[in-house]
Amino acid sequence: RNKVKEITLDLSESMHRICRLAFPKASRVIDRFHVQRLALDAVQEIRIKHRWDAINADTAKIEGRKYVAERLENSDTLKELLARGRYALFKSPEKWTGSQRRRAGMLFRLYPDLKEAYRLSQNLRTIFNRRSTKDSARLNLARWYNSVAQAGFKSFNTIAATFYEHADEILNFFDNRSTNASAESINSKIKAFRAKLHGVNEA
Repeated sequence: RNKVKEITLDLSESMHRICRLAFPKASRVIDRFHVQRLALDAVQEIRIKHRWDAINADTAKIEGRKYVAERLENSDTLKELLARGRYALFKSPEKWTGSQRRRAGMLFRLYPDLKEAYRLSQNLRTIFNRRSTKDSARLNLARWYNSVAQAGFKSFNTIAATFYEHADEILNFFDNRSTNASAESINSKIKAFRAKLHGVNEA
């Protein structure tokens, strides 16, 4: 165990305690995809809030009279746009399909805060995609923290505080750009196989 030089892990505090005890001489690297996922989830939190607002507004209009929801230029209702736009917000713009690009444009026009939140998530992705030194990445993350503070999103402020607490382990990624993506992929395949096997046994 003392020969292990580097390990990748998530943000779980229990996992950190285990790794500190089990591999005392290893450099701990928080997987970049767990970090980015938190930012993407914060974007979705804002989208969901707007969708509930749209649902509640429709409910208020329906009560007591016949109501036909207004259609937007792509034939979505506001509720449908906020539901169907979900997948575009998980992707970077170059991976959008034509319909996702249209929906994202409409969402950002109607909800500027959602546009700003998406921008913050993509800026974080860009920091990890750059072939930066650790010192350069530290500076870029500090600038990202400032942008988060200026935006004033509660969910992003909470995430930024978490990142700040684990800053050294997040920045260790830029030493060797290590992730546990291959392990996560194998784990997903094992789970899928077990689920399929369980279904066969039940049948």
